[in-house]
Amino acid sequence: MRLAVIPARGGSKRIPRKNVRLFHGKPMIAYAIATAQASGLFDDVLVSTDDAEIAEVAREHGALTPFTRPSELADDQTPTVPVIAHAITAVRRLGLRVEQVCCIYPGVPLLLPGTIAQALELLGPAHYVFPVIPFPSPIQRALRRDASGSTTPFHPECAETRTQDLEPAFHDAGQFYWGEAQTWVEGKSLHGNAVSIVLPASRAIDIDTPADWEHAEALYQALRTGVTS
Repeated sequence: MRLAVIPARGGSKRIPRKNVRLFHGKPMIAYAIATAQASGLFDDVLVSTDDAEIAEVAREHGALTPFTRPSELADDQTPTVPVIAHAITAVRRLGLRVEQVCCIYPGVPLLLPGTIAQALELLGPAHYVFPVIPFPSPIQRALRRDASGSTTPFHPECAETRTQDLEPAFHDAGQFYWGEAQTWVEGKSLHGNAVSIVLPASRAIDIDTPADWEHAEALYQALRTGVTS
């Protein structure tokens, strides 16, 4: 079977109760659940959480919550891979045969079902697939700034190189990861064993601060009304 797992712990600090806070009238996590369901790719969509309220909201929006995530996998330092590996192990104990798993983060209101499907086409037995977006400026032109405000280039050798001659750079869009179930269970690192697809910058935003949240709401509204592409 093919499974979507949404990891949503209750201890968000920078934006309290982030996963169930209303975003354009719906709990944030509802967008991830709805997108997974709309993709038509999954036999089940489940939420891995340590929080009773998040679990209740997830069930109200059609996701399964067949287990409670243990506290040792729900702190600020817990990486993604062991959380998804735990979910796979937990559902296998319930008798389900899981073959492919997509970890979808809960704060992804801009994610489209078609993006998840596009990434699935690249999935192989030994790697993950995830979306990236390009850096808006060449990273080779990055500047180091000291306490006095003085700047020096991180890469002086690129200071005079034309922008169009510099290699493009990308960063993780922070939306989802596809992986074979065994890849997750074996604990393989995400970025060291992956291929990627490229998204436009308007289709991903990392929501970590109140300012990010406001930006995301504005971008969501603009995309919904066709103001931006």
